[in-house]
Amino acid sequence: MSDEKTMVEGFEAPISLHYTFAAGHAISKFLRSMKEGKIVGQRSPATGKVIVPPRGSCPESGKPTTEEVELGDTGTVITFTVVHIPIPNNPVKPPFIVANICLDGADQTFIHLVSDCNNDDVKIGTRVKAVWKDKAEWDYSMDNIKYFKPLDEAPVDIEKLKASRLKEVGKYRHA
Repeated sequence: MSDEKTMVEGFEAPISLHYTFAAGHAISKFLRSMKEGKIVGQRSPATGKVIVPPRGSCPESGKPTTEEVELGDTGTVITFTVVHIPIPNNPVKPPFIVANICLDGADQTFIHLVSDCNNDDVKIGTRVKAVWKDKAEWDYSMDNIKYFKPLDEAPVDIEKLKASRLKEVGKYRHA
């Protein structure tokens, strides 16, 4: 037997995690809306900002959010990355784009795919629209949206978008 040691650079060790998720009131309403093909957020009574998906409370003030706001399915890419590593058992093959998208009228981003485009054409500020699965496939899930597709619109200046949203939400502040 040799005393020589071999450096291990990696190994494969599959794991399986099983858990149960219980959606709260706000997320349950959001998921029911998604089943109907609608995207619904909630407005913070303290900041006036629209949070989507809603969490039931304002992330800045902690105050409960109850005012619902129905949003469209267009928005703006705020940040993004091009993923080059395959995800096991995922039908989406690299390279693909994962983006933080802010829907029109919302003040919080969520993560989703951007597809049906040349990855090099996506920029911060790119305008996008949801591409929905066939209605027969809809479930209580954000996955009802297959991906977002770039629109044939000029990119948005993020700083101007932020300023206009801050001006808009001021009308709804009840602090």
